[in-house]
Amino acid sequence: MAVKIFIKRKGVDKNIIELTVLLKKMRTLTLNQPGYIFGETLRRVDQPDECMVISTWRSLADWNNWFEHEERKAIQREIDLLLGIETHYEVYEE
Repeated sequence: MAVKIFIKRKGVDKNIIELTVLLKKMRTLTLNQPGYIFGETLRRVDQPDECMVISTWRSLADWNNWFEHEERKAIQREIDLLLGIETHYEVYEE
């Protein structure tokens, strides 16, 4: 069963150039992961420093494999350090 992952980040206006580089690295890696279907990034209208990524995966196992991937975790640590707050994840089944 497919799953959707809601990834919320706050403070995205801070260090936007560095953040963009990190997010592009993450996206490039994600595109090559088994089970990855689609992703989109939304910016919150009433709080422009907040964004939501909706990532669709073929299965929870595929998402978990990607979530535990060492390169992903290294980039995520850099993102969280840059933003000064941890990224928040929520997992939903279709």
